[in-house]
Amino acid sequence: MEAEKRPAPYEGLFADGHLVLWTLCSVLLPVFITFWCSLQRSRRQLHRRDIFRKSKHGWRDTDLFSQPTYCCVCAQHILLGAFCDCCGLRVDEGCLKKADKRFPCKEIMLKSDGRALDAMPHHWIRGNVPLCSYCVVCKQQCGSQPKLCDSRCIWCQKTVHDECMKSSLKNEKCDFGEFRNLIIPPSYLTSINQMRKDKKTDYALLASKLGKQWTPLIILANSRSGTNMGEGLLGEFRILLNPVQVFDVTKTPPIKALQLCTLLPYHSARVLVCGGDGTVGWVLDAVDEMKVKGQEKYIPQVAVLPLGTGNDLSNTLGWGTGYAGEVPVTQVLRNVMEADTIKLDRWKVQVTNKGYYNLRKPKEFTMNNYFSIGPDALMALNFHAHREKAPSLFSSRILNKAVYLFYGTKDCLVQECKDLNKKVELELDGERVELPNLEGIIVLNIGYWGGGCRLWEGMGDETYPLARHDDGLLEVVGVYGSFHCAQIQVKLANPFRIGQAHTVRLILKCSMMPMQVDGEPWAQGPCTVTITHKTHALMLYFSGEQTDEDISSTSDQEDIKETELTDEEMQV
Repeated sequence: MEAEKRPAPYEGLFADGHLVLWTLCSVLLPVFITFWCSLQRSRRQLHRRDIFRKSKHGWRDTDLFSQPTYCCVCAQHILLGAFCDCCGLRVDEGCLKKADKRFPCKEIMLKSDGRALDAMPHHWIRGNVPLCSYCVVCKQQCGSQPKLCDSRCIWCQKTVHDECMKSSLKNEKCDFGEFRNLIIPPSYLTSINQMRKDKKTDYALLASKLGKQWTPLIILANSRSGTNMGEGLLGEFRILLNPVQVFDVTKTPPIKALQLCTLLPYHSARVLVCGGDGTVGWVLDAVDEMKVKGQEKYIPQVAVLPLGTGNDLSNTLGWGTGYAGEVPVTQVLRNVMEADTIKLDRWKVQVTNKGYYNLRKPKEFTMNNYFSIGPDALMALNFHAHREKAPSLFSSRILNKAVYLFYGTKDCLVQECKDLNKKVELELDGERVELPNLEGIIVLNIGYWGGGCRLWEGMGDETYPLARHDDGLLEVVGVYGSFHCAQIQVKLANPFRIGQAHTVRLILKCSMMPMQVDGEPWAQGPCTVTITHKTHALMLYFSGEQTDEDISSTSDQEDIKETELTDEEMQV
């Protein structure tokens, strides 16, 4: 009886085999499905990248469109896909290849050179018109229906209803819209290309057909500046202007991008630098290289769209302390058109190391904003060292300022730069200056310092006249420590004003001290620092939309301009 109840051995093995088989299936099947999906995804990505590489469109991926969007091929509502940052075309991933073949992008040059400058027709793109746009015919709102409807010209940005589109409107010439005075027309570049083949260089005659108000704008954006807004701005500017006018300086150095100025009439080009003060300095160095090459007649006027952390130069020129997308790009272009031309002093900072056997060449820097030695240079040096190690952690202005605050608080306790007056000698225009017990010395060229503080003018009853950035003079001040710097920035104290000079000489006698030029810090041993005038830069000053703090400085600026005009009239 016991033998009958006991199961056969092969029955137990068969049951165990089923268990092993089901276990393998439950483990291997999800792994296989995951591997197959990742393989298909990688194939799709390679296919999409291949289309992107061969296409004339500037395709970019997006996981979520910022407004209700419809595919230009299948007309279906889409949440993710690709868009062209030159013409604004939007498409689903599955329709990408069809869209690339069916719809042409903006032509930076016309294929035929037989067209006249004023004979370019509209280039209409159907659907996904900007919000709050109005029909050029009936003046009613466009794009209000939940479907692919209405059309937009990718050059003049005019919109029209489907039912209002007429054959005459399709064949009508495009006037390039509101920003016609900033756009380089494709036909102009075609004519320039033909003139260069014929070895002619009379660009002014060609440009005269575009009007006296034509001041073409070149965009130089740093896609890595500040909070990485540069990449998005590049696309917005490409949509409004000719894509040939828009450059990413991380891919095309400014000296190469500025060669476009040599194809334009003399003294007509304007440049908008989208980046921090370091990017602006990089562009101005490229402008100086143009002067060395004998291209003075093509020197552009430079405006600033601040994307960095400090942005003291852009604040001095009226462009604000930082751009976070609160102002539309169209308004930025209007501001550039309204801006006035002024001069900016640029200075040469020469650092010569001490020592009889020192065979190194002196270090040379170009200064636009300020030079400093002491606690603010130490904070910049610490910040720079940590940002180099982990750049992804320093993409927020608020976080960056918090890090500066941390190092400033640390220096208040440690006081690494104390007894600076015993370590340095200062000369202003060749005269030795006796220094009190300071921790830092700051040499200023512009009105703002430390992210928006007017250092030279001060506050209260001790206010000084407005510092100018075009008078060939430097303002030299001293600070008593990091806590004193913090008091100055919150308007609870004034710096120790040392004086003004055309030439500043500083001798570091002993020990290592932190120094900086326009936010670029380093640790320096015993040396001699000499600051002398180098050249002028043509900048664009914007006087509109100012804050209450800027009203007094603007009135002083106007008084300075009136004084300049009076002096010129007296000379005449």
